[in-house]
Amino acid sequence: MNFLEITTILLLLASFFSIINLRLLKLPQTIGLMILAICLSIIVLIIGLVFPEFLEIVTTLTKSFDFSVLLLDVMLPFLLFAGAISVNVHELLKDKVTILFLASFGVVFSTFAVGSGLFWLIEQPVFGLNELGLTYVDCLLFGSLIAPTDPIAVLSIVKKMNLSPVTETRIAGESLFNDGIGVVIFLTLLKVKMMGVENVTPEGVSMLFVQEVAGGVILGCILGYLGLKLVRYIENEFVELEVLITLSLVLLVSIISSKFHFSGPLGVVMMGLFLNVNIDSDKIEDGVQKAMGEYVYKFWHLLDETLNAILFILIGLEIIPIFQNFEPVYILISILIIILVVVSRGIGVSIPIRILSIYKTFEKSTSLIITWGGLRGGLSIALALNLPEQIGEGKNLILFLTYMVVLFTILFQGLTLNKIPK
Repeated sequence: MNFLEITTILLLLASFFSIINLRLLKLPQTIGLMILAICLSIIVLIIGLVFPEFLEIVTTLTKSFDFSVLLLDVMLPFLLFAGAISVNVHELLKDKVTILFLASFGVVFSTFAVGSGLFWLIEQPVFGLNELGLTYVDCLLFGSLIAPTDPIAVLSIVKKMNLSPVTETRIAGESLFNDGIGVVIFLTLLKVKMMGVENVTPEGVSMLFVQEVAGGVILGCILGYLGLKLVRYIENEFVELEVLITLSLVLLVSIISSKFHFSGPLGVVMMGLFLNVNIDSDKIEDGVQKAMGEYVYKFWHLLDETLNAILFILIGLEIIPIFQNFEPVYILISILIIILVVVSRGIGVSIPIRILSIYKTFEKSTSLIITWGGLRGGLSIALALNLPEQIGEGKNLILFLTYMVVLFTILFQGLTLNKIPK
């Protein structure tokens, strides 16, 4: 099937699933689409038992495009930019230290806690997973890909919780930035894996990390500043041109980042924040000084919803090969890893909040909301699919664990998040 045919099928499924969720399930879009995507994969597997040719066709369809490349290089920049321009920048700038500390410490702590925990589990003879050959670096790679939360899933649910503007901005900002930081840590560890631990020096790893972070942030600021000048020059007079400018800039950040090994996610987030503020305007709408016209925000909201719907359908299709290659013991390991992921997220969030509460005020449930609101999504699955074949048979375990964590956080945590007392 060609690109046009695949796109048509995905758009039709996205529209159909959205209608079912809107009229029947009446759940938050992210949760409803995830449930329907799971149903789709189960139906495909059942039909495949009766008609193996059908399952082969679907498997071929999923292999006809690279999901990890599609998400990381195409969908993720657009989704993160849409999330960045929906954040209350006025509140974010006032609380930038808190947000950056939460995002950076939380991701780093979770990476090493979950990675070390997985390595300890597979070393236990009782599970019989020693023969998979997973190294400590492989386990840290899993820790880094499961640490960042899905800002799209988080934002869509948090907006309906009636939180205070400060708390909502902290949660949204932490989710946006921990994505970029998580990808940087993953790529750094991936470089260590590909080069071999014995050939890597601490100085080399540090330089690679700084290059990714600093390069992405600086690139995003430069293009964001230039974009801000452009949209201010247009003065909301030609809204179609503003849409064209924002689309072009997002793609430009992605291309430059991939060429020079910068962090594309951090770049588009910084650019989105720049374009969401008009520093020369005294008119404040909803607490945000907007540089772009309302038409632009509506366009990006539509694109965000469309890509989000397609993303969860793709996740449902990608799980089919994963469930065809799993062992029963993986279920027990996944339960233990889910507990470890939630606990490490809680500790990684609570420590910064305890430190910052010395001179900042936090609502009593902030730590619990950020912990339980740490929903994982397509980014984690895309990074898991992007793991090199050198990992061997252990890649199937990592893929299975990743999908189970995503399922648990979106379905169970997502459905119960509004039960947390504000």
